[in-house]
Amino acid sequence: MKVILLDDVASLGKRGTVVNVADGYANNYLFPRDLAAEASGGALKMLEQQNRAKQRRQAEEVANAREVAEQLEALVLKVGAKAGGNGRLFGTVTNAQVADAIHAQLNVAIDRHKIEMKDGIKALGTYPVQIRLGNNIIAKTSVQVVNQS
Repeated sequence: MKVILLDDVASLGKRGTVVNVADGYANNYLFPRDLAAEASGGALKMLEQQNRAKQRRQAEEVANAREVAEQLEALVLKVGAKAGGNGRLFGTVTNAQVADAIHAQLNVAIDRHKIEMKDGIKALGTYPVQIRLGNNIIAKTSVQVVNQS
């Protein structure tokens, strides 16, 4: 019997996969636990529509991430921090401050955990930063730390 998996099943496959199983296994195990549905013509068409919609959403997400990456790479982010006379900061510029600067300058919300810096920035100057935008897209930009009076 052909069934469509409604949830991941370790021995069969992932959600949305069409598999061929024994009738007893489907009727006694998969169907009562709502792990699978019978692969009828209508169910297969619905699965195909869901897959197309998922691919379309992923393509839109990749396009949006690439657009944001291009904007970030063309921009030098400016972050203000208080510094002493020798250029050392009173504290550290963190990922959260960089995320806030991105939001202020581009109006794009980026999770602070996706911003990668070598170490916290502790002096005035320009530093390289990588931002993971998802879908294997990484934007490389720089952060310029300026003295905030």
